[in-house]
Amino acid sequence: MYDIVVIVLVGVASGTLNAIGGGGTFVALPALVAFGVPPVAANAVSRIALAPGAVASAWVARRDAAPLGGTSTRALTAVSVVGGALGAVLLLALPSESFDAALPWLLLFATLLLAFGGRLSLLIARAAGEDAVLGPRAVLAGQFVLALYGGYFGGAVGILMMALWSVGLRLDAAAGNPMRLVQLAAIYLGAAALFLFVPDVRGNLPLLLGMLAGAVAGGWAGAHLARRLSARLLKGSILTVAATTTTLYFLAA
Repeated sequence: MYDIVVIVLVGVASGTLNAIGGGGTFVALPALVAFGVPPVAANAVSRIALAPGAVASAWVARRDAAPLGGTSTRALTAVSVVGGALGAVLLLALPSESFDAALPWLLLFATLLLAFGGRLSLLIARAAGEDAVLGPRAVLAGQFVLALYGGYFGGAVGILMMALWSVGLRLDAAAGNPMRLVQLAAIYLGAAALFLFVPDVRGNLPLLLGMLAGAVAGGWAGAHLARRLSARLLKGSILTVAATTTTLYFLAA
């Protein structure tokens, strides 16, 4: 009973973080590993569990999601679903040892992106010039690459999307957040559709269902809270979790 309560709370925290600014993977993945789930299976379980929460957030934000860079919302979402599914295929096809070895470095990459992504976007934007704007094909190509990464791992993929859009389309973070939520849900659903067939996922059904229930509640609440919380406080909290998790994984490795 205690385990289920804990995993539901983990789901609530992960769903809330994903809805507000990203970082849910930093909570969900290590929690599942701590419960004895192998890293690849834990990644698959967390993606399935967080998918409904991402959908709940996207549903709340759907009316505010505006098309980007001349692309239709339908085309961008289709690319996200396909890229997420192919990323999941990579995770399942490659040896599990590859993911185990790459995981600390993926976490480090995502943590550095959380910490310095805003400054990096600004530097790139200045170097590219004020008139540099991505065309529809470039937006779709960039989204496919990000969705591929999101299906394989997913840490900070929402922040990567906002970085791409802010640099390439001069899109304000607040204005782009509703579309970020929609595309995050599409990536998660694309990956989750394949992860459902993984035997280790079905073997951890209680953990999956507990985290899923918590993530739906957290995703729904987080989408509403996103408009009220201090961006600085939120980023600091997510970064603390990310840095702690990354350090622990490097120590374990």
